[in-house]
Amino acid sequence: MKETKAWYINGFVGIIFIAALLGGAILSILHEAIGIAAFSIVLAMILASGISIVQPNQAKVVTFFGRYLGSIRDSGLFLTIPLTIRQTVSLRVRNFNSSTLKVNDVEGNPIEIAAVIVFKVIDSAKAIFDVENYEKFVEIQSETAIRHVATKYPYDTFENHEITLRGNADVISEVLAKELQERLTVAGVEVVEARLSHLAYSPEIAGAMLQRQQAAAILAARKKIVEGAVFMAQMAIEQLDKEGILELDDERKANMVNNLLVAIVSERATQPVINTGSLY
Repeated sequence: MKETKAWYINGFVGIIFIAALLGGAILSILHEAIGIAAFSIVLAMILASGISIVQPNQAKVVTFFGRYLGSIRDSGLFLTIPLTIRQTVSLRVRNFNSSTLKVNDVEGNPIEIAAVIVFKVIDSAKAIFDVENYEKFVEIQSETAIRHVATKYPYDTFENHEITLRGNADVISEVLAKELQERLTVAGVEVVEARLSHLAYSPEIAGAMLQRQQAAAILAARKKIVEGAVFMAQMAIEQLDKEGILELDDERKANMVNNLLVAIVSERATQPVINTGSLY
């Protein structure tokens, strides 16, 4: 099924024509032409059944005894084919906020996830005839797509080597919107935007995962501190050798490097020990 344009004319022209028929019926009654008057009244009533009002950003799907005749997308008052059924379809942009779903990510961790889907109908015929209820269809397919996307990626990896639900929100939104569009095309619906509105670990593992994140952050910070401390100790030794300020043997260099590393890496302020004698 594909949307086509239905036949229609300006509704005010139709109203004038209907009024003319009714006026002719009255004149016929006055001249005792009952048959002509009855025909005019019946014809006016049939034409009146074709009068339809279309609001802005709406469409009227016209069917005639089970046959699809087309859709009216223009807003205003129109006269279309009489004795037809006209179903209203909203073409406005709408939001759908999914419920919070509990799923497992690709690593098997239980997470809570929800999304906001922005969509609109672009084919009124598909929305009415190809699915039972396109609004309910959007709701169910959105939740199905969210579950599927959530199971394809990890919540977080702590190594930043791959796409994650938490760290790559824009990428996840694009993937979700693409998958949703593939599912909703059959209903004549266009996905304008799809973004995660809620993402968290499930309560039963939230505490453990928080400790894991904290541990990963501490390890990463320690790694940076050690790298910086080694670089500073190396720079200090090279600078002393280059300028000839001190002549240090290997043992004194090792002791200096040890003291520098302890001073830089330690979480607390180091207490200096003054050596007034020989190192040996």
